[in-house]
Amino acid sequence: MRLLVVSDSHGNDGTLFKAHGLAGSVEAVIHTGDGEQDAQLLALTMGVTVLRVAGNCDHGSTAPRELLVTLAGRQVLITHGDRYGVKAGLEPLIAHGRELGAELILFGHTHQALTEQRHGIHLLNPGTLWGRAPFLSYAILDLTPDGILTTIHRLE
Repeated sequence: MRLLVVSDSHGNDGTLFKAHGLAGSVEAVIHTGDGEQDAQLLALTMGVTVLRVAGNCDHGSTAPRELLVTLAGRQVLITHGDRYGVKAGLEPLIAHGRELGAELILFGHTHQALTEQRHGIHLLNPGTLWGRAPFLSYAILDLTPDGILTTIHRLE
């Protein structure tokens, strides 16, 4: 299963559409918040399946603040991350993911891309699609029988 993972578009739907175009063929898009309306627009315009959560800047959103979903047989936690203090460290988020039995946690909020494994949980922050960051980025997530593969891509 090949997925596009994005975060923090903050109303810049043009960068979201650009990332979607550059990503190539994906089965779905996951938006980890702060631009949840951009994700809705992508779903409506492109007819693509979009899983989305609300971030701390998605005021008035009816989207959930987090989702626990099964993708390709793996438990995946999707959250923005602000409620777990991810700018100060990842341990509270990892602890929450462990409680839920997540193998993979997708989050945003920091505007900094990250892919790593800690305590047996794969963590992926695709970075941001908004201008206040060292660089704009998105991620491709491949869930295969052999494992979890994540790649961060700069939005050029």
